[in-house]
Amino acid sequence: MRVRLTIEYDGTAYSGWQLQAGHDSVQARIEAALQQLFAQPVRVHGSGRTDAGVHALGQVAAFDAPRHFDPIELRRALNALLPPDIAVRDAAEVEAGFDPRRAAVVRVYEYRILNRALRSAFHFRYAWHIAQPLNVAAMRQAARVFIGRHDFAAFRTLGTETRSTVRDIYVSQWQRRGELLVYRVEGSSFLRHMVRSMVAAMVEAGRNRLDPAELRALLGGAPRSAAPAAAPACGLYLMEVRYPQASAGGRS
Repeated sequence: MRVRLTIEYDGTAYSGWQLQAGHDSVQARIEAALQQLFAQPVRVHGSGRTDAGVHALGQVAAFDAPRHFDPIELRRALNALLPPDIAVRDAAEVEAGFDPRRAAVVRVYEYRILNRALRSAFHFRYAWHIAQPLNVAAMRQAARVFIGRHDFAAFRTLGTETRSTVRDIYVSQWQRRGELLVYRVEGSSFLRHMVRSMVAAMVEAGRNRLDPAELRALLGGAPRSAAPAAAPACGLYLMEVRYPQASAGGRS
């Protein structure tokens, strides 16, 4: 029985999604819960890894259950075993070959900035606090530069292996939600630290230190050193992973 899970988590206490020796991770917690449930080791595969401190509202993972289990009861059982900062939102039986990483066609992220003079006792784990006023119009103009197919070599972590640094971006926009500035980006896939590096560049635009022409130049295969350092992890959220209907279908 192949099972697809949709998971949300507060990434503050974890080294990220992926298993890492000597570190606590979201994947390790879910596998521990499954081992307790099925009385044997169960390997879980995610749609992609999120880094330490990054949150998720729609991470997708899949595993092969050792025996048949009603998906609704499976969700209930996992949520009873998982810590309170990890929750399974949905469980569904899917086709045997479903691969949550390779089958994904769109990934959706959000990044949240608290742009006010005073820090917040509630948002400090979940948004980047920037005390100085930002030029939001300039940030929105910069966000539009990212739409399309570009070389994001300047917006990735050095030392990570990848066949290509070219990526497709479908949506790139800023919204104001109360005290928060929220960036939404949708793309086929993302390089490691890519969204956080994009946000950092747009913040520089919001500080009137980077104009659209300079940003476009960074998207022409510029070296990593040419772009700003990545924004803090605490403001980043994996919101959703989308699949073709045939791959995503399942029985909850």
